Amino acid sequence: MAKAVESHGEWPLKRLMTEVVGSGHKSADDMSYEQAEEAFRRILDDEPDHTTLGAFWLANRWKRNTPEELAAFTDVMRESVVTAEPDCEPVDCGANYDGKGETAILGVAAGIVSAAAGVPVVTHSGDRVPTQKQDAYKHVLDELGVRTEIDPDESARMTDGTGFGFYYQPRFNPGIDGIVDRRDRMGVRTFVNTIETIANPANASVHLGSFYHLPFAKRIVDTFERSTQEMERIIMFQGMEGYDDIRPGLTKVAEFRDGEFTDYEIETKKYGMAFEHDDLGVAGVAGESASITEDVLTGEREGGFADAIALNAALRIYAGDGAESIEEGLERARDAIDDGSAAGVLDDLRAF
Repeated sequence: MAKAVESHGEWPLKRLMTEVVGSGHKSADDMSYEQAEEAFRRILDDEPDHTTLGAFWLANRWKRNTPEELAAFTDVMRESVVTAEPDCEPVDCGANYDGKGETAILGVAAGIVSAAAGVPVVTHSGDRVPTQKQDAYKHVLDELGVRTEIDPDESARMTDGTGFGFYYQPRFNPGIDGIVDRRDRMGVRTFVNTIETIANPANASVHLGSFYHLPFAKRIVDTFERSTQEMERIIMFQGMEGYDDIRPGLTKVAEFRDGEFTDYEIETKKYGMAFEHDDLGVAGVAGESASITEDVLTGEREGGFADAIALNAALRIYAGDGAESIEEGLERARDAIDDGSAAGVLDDLRAF
């Protein structure tokens, strides 16, 4: 039974369903910022009955949320986020929390290489998050022997001490962690899967993410613009399985810098990543991703995975203003692997 809460306003979820969002994906209206804000406060306070909540989530999935709505949801979420800012200025990497199940997770290795090249990176995820409940950043780090179930203050110290930081969702985002069971019962993704990736626990001013289709990247940029967060730069690209690992081939990149949104295409083979999506497939995502990470960082493995990690690191270096171009970022990434700096960061993470 829902617990008693103070009145939130005039828009309980049932009324929003009846009068605003519930008439179908073609005829539904969009919520105002204030309506969406109130709706998500009610959800986090466990006010709606589960039937109404499920209907509301599905209605929003069908109609697709606007940046105005996503900004309101994000701002309410961040009211309970425990942020911990490192002294450095990292790139915030927000990948889908429900993970990957077919291809290697390259973001741990890419983030470590970026850190070794002088551009700090923070990542964040939970543990078997709905709906897919597949392997995410946490599970690769666990396989590598890096501590993950740490408080935000420790995550900030990790970032400053090694250049790579991991923030664990149950510790920094209790509001979202508290509704994980209701999300699991839905069986499909909801807008929560989107907003948790931009929780930004380190209060970074640079965000790196991914998209399936370009309009989603523009929606995320507009969400940041409408929200209370202030972003100086945003880099997004077409990723594999919705993750922040760039897709091989002709790939779109979206960039927000100096208040301007631009998009362009890159051919990954131009940057040494001359292979197909299936070439990055693995049987056990967490375990094999960890082995690939260690082998590439220590110089024991070359070829496709090494090239993919170098390019993904280059994008992080470029996003963090550590290079004026992706090409320059790629040179710095390869140097960090070749001179042993990246392996040193991995050692530091294990010792943290």
